[in-house]
Amino acid sequence: MKNERWITGFLVALACILFVSSASAEDRVALIIGNANYPDADQPLKQPMNDARALADEMRRNGFEVDLAENLTKEGMRSALDRLYGKVKNGTSAFFFFSGFGIQTGRQTYLVPVNAQIWTEAEVRRDGVGIDAILAELNSRGANVKIAILDASRRNPFERRFRGVSLGLAPITAPRGTLVTSAAAPGTVVNEGDSENSLFVRELLKEMRAPGLTAEEVFNRTRIGVSRASKGEQVPWISSSLLEDFYLGKGGGGGGGSRPGDQVTLPEVKPLPDSREADTDVKRDFDFADRLGTRRGWEDFLDKHKSGTYADLARDKLARLDSGSSSSRPGISLPDKEPIREKEPTVREKEPVVREKEPVIRTEPAKKETAKPTKRDPLIDELTRKIDQNPDDGDVYFKRGLAFAQKNEFDDAIKDFDQAIRLNPKDHEAFNNRCWARAMLGDLQMALRDCNESLRLKPNFVDALDSRGLVNLKIGLPTNAIQDYSAALRINPKHASALFGRGKAKLQSGDTSGGNADIRAAKEINRDIAQEFEDYGIR
Repeated sequence: MKNERWITGFLVALACILFVSSASAEDRVALIIGNANYPDADQPLKQPMNDARALADEMRRNGFEVDLAENLTKEGMRSALDRLYGKVKNGTSAFFFFSGFGIQTGRQTYLVPVNAQIWTEAEVRRDGVGIDAILAELNSRGANVKIAILDASRRNPFERRFRGVSLGLAPITAPRGTLVTSAAAPGTVVNEGDSENSLFVRELLKEMRAPGLTAEEVFNRTRIGVSRASKGEQVPWISSSLLEDFYLGKGGGGGGGSRPGDQVTLPEVKPLPDSREADTDVKRDFDFADRLGTRRGWEDFLDKHKSGTYADLARDKLARLDSGSSSSRPGISLPDKEPIREKEPTVREKEPVVREKEPVIRTEPAKKETAKPTKRDPLIDELTRKIDQNPDDGDVYFKRGLAFAQKNEFDDAIKDFDQAIRLNPKDHEAFNNRCWARAMLGDLQMALRDCNESLRLKPNFVDALDSRGLVNLKIGLPTNAIQDYSAALRINPKHASALFGRGKAKLQSGDTSGGNADIRAAKEINRDIAQEFEDYGIR
């Protein structure tokens, strides 16, 4: 009888061990996506598929059930995500990686499928896949650990089609038990480079293979490695709400490394600038010093905060000032809290109030090169076919107008915006874009009227405030330009075009220090902003 009880107990214990082992293998699932062949881009991206394949191999070695997918359409991404969701149950560890193009709008980050047709911000939400929605779905299905990696902070062809879009990705609030990291700080973009793999993925794979590191330590060391290798030009961003140590590798160490209970000597790792630290006074002091951009500002910060990640970043900023580094590089942008909106200004429905002497508004002759016909774009041809099929589709006229404007064919753009407005007289976006196109041709009086009408239809429309600021700047009314740009910045404090335009207007008004501060801040957000304004005729 004793032997029978012993055998029964042994079999039960063995069954439990086998069940736990099987569950452990099944409960580590990963979806890895590499999107490279975007028809709207000049050429395919070089690195996403290589990065996705290399990371998939590493995750398989670490015991994850991996679904590797490449060049997914919107439908393909939905299907792949449904497969991932179907594998998740209570206690699952879910891993998600995306490399390709990403866009932020409305403080949300959207991942772009290869067949996306994006011409307006509304279509970003229609065709893109929101990372916040992915994390929320994984969370609702019971995933205990959720890790998301986004290598999508690239300058993409879509964001150039509508004015006022923010660069890079938006900060992401990590739900409970989640770690999110992106290849660059929010609001910044990186160049792809010529190597087979991105700098971010190269550093990530190196750290994943180090023994005994938790997931937070892996990504923190990756951030430091990328920052050092790029000399501060690229700083990955991390947000974590993990409640316990999680190891990407088998038994706590990628591929036969140490287990979580083993004694492991780790190199010193700098603290993580995640959302918990970002909500402290340190972040506010750092942002203030960054806006000042002076040696004294950074020294005062370091006198108050002598250690920590932000102190290290401040010393890095100070070192660049001492070495005379250019201030036009992308800045180190850390997650911001939701800005407190001041009372929004009342939009002037009629002509703006003129505080300085009203100059005579002359229509500047259009530059010859802007009217010069260029090689026909296949996308314009496709939109033309749609108009031929349905001449009453104002939305297609609007899209073709944007396409013409992007090619500097402003006369044709204005004609299409005329049609869009004829078919929908309340189209505030068409009025705004016609305002901008007319400003490019020097028809400033008509441009001003279009901007005013756009703002009458949609008060406090950021893009129209920015456009009208440009018109006032070109007319020679810097006070009015400052008013418009400041109103736009109260709504979106990181609007690079409004910051740079206000800086130029302040310089015209004689406010040298204020103007230079705004211009410097704008360049920290968008390194190409000065060239954009030169293209607008503002030097």
